[in-house]
Amino acid sequence: MKYDFKTGNFLKILFLVGFLFSLDIPQIAIAAEGDSPSSQSSVGRRAYPDFADLVEKTSPAVVNIRTTEKIQLQQQQLPPNFSPQDQAEFFRRFFGIPLPNFPQPQVPQQPQQKAPKAQTPQDQEQVKGTGSGFIIDTNGYILTNAHVVDGATTIYVTLTDKREFKAKLIGSDLKSDIALVKIEASNLQKLPIGESSKIRVGEWVLAIGSPFGLENTVSAGIISAKGRDLNDNITPFIQTDVAINPGNSGGPLINMKGEAIGINSQIFSKSGGYMGIAFAIPMDEAMHVADQLKANGKISRGRIGVNIGDVTKEQAEAAGLIGRRGVRVGAVEPGFPAALAGIEAGDIILKINDKDVERAQDLSRAVSEVKPGNKVKLQIWRKGALREMSVTVVDVDAARRT
Repeated sequence: MKYDFKTGNFLKILFLVGFLFSLDIPQIAIAAEGDSPSSQSSVGRRAYPDFADLVEKTSPAVVNIRTTEKIQLQQQQLPPNFSPQDQAEFFRRFFGIPLPNFPQPQVPQQPQQKAPKAQTPQDQEQVKGTGSGFIIDTNGYILTNAHVVDGATTIYVTLTDKREFKAKLIGSDLKSDIALVKIEASNLQKLPIGESSKIRVGEWVLAIGSPFGLENTVSAGIISAKGRDLNDNITPFIQTDVAINPGNSGGPLINMKGEAIGINSQIFSKSGGYMGIAFAIPMDEAMHVADQLKANGKISRGRIGVNIGDVTKEQAEAAGLIGRRGVRVGAVEPGFPAALAGIEAGDIILKINDKDVERAQDLSRAVSEVKPGNKVKLQIWRKGALREMSVTVVDVDAARRT
């Protein structure tokens, strides 16, 4: 029988095509060059959030803050009996400005001429700075940064409907950089408060504020990190890549639920402007401070009287401690609660109130949040053994006065 090569090749092709269709191969839609964007397949696309509704919902609760300060201007006085001829000679000698001749003044008939009265300094109001804030209570309580209102003589608050109010400073805490002000208004739209302890790295957030005085400017980004320690600040900052510039300070960091989860406070910059790294105060910390400012006008922080530092690998090995954990006591201040409780230099504090202590900032933050007069339970590692001690917390300011 004669073999037909054309028929054989055709059968082979049919068999191969059938075999390929029997496989579970994902189909990929490829758009032709002439296709419009609307006709391209949405497979594999990632939808980015639309912030328009969120901004419309939250922006009325964000305010612009302008501060002024008064400076004293002392009016310049001429010496007594400083005649026009004397003025002409003064300008000729020091500035080379020839002035026309003045007529000789008439000699007064009085034997003595009274000296002019000394002029008192005059106060002049000038703009000190601008910032942002947001309403946390319908009756006019507004949260902002302490550095926005620090040293201000007058605080002006402008709402999105262009109404302007003089605000009263309820309280300010420079250590946490939180300030609470109030305007005489009611039925205001407030911004819901979120739980900053539940935020996740990578989630979308937006900022609303007045960078460079440009009111109600919106920028968006993601949370880059949590619990950032900056310098000696006890606040565990939220790090974001949201565009923050001078004037954004005090404005809210808002999550996708429309809740304030932070207060924009600082930026990392070598130019003075935005460089991709910004820091916000977590709302859990901010509201803890705001509640005290509202109730007392000031903040009470606890102290036990120890100088501490993170445990190094060498210190952990020397103390017989497995793993680098806890904080090492470098010194104990005589007469303070830690010394009275028996804590010694070289002790390693592992826990406070049954909560692990990983870094020195953790212990400082935990103690500062305890109401003075209350006790804390510390777990101590000393000479290869665990010990528990109870220490009474004292007020930071009171301790410094004693």
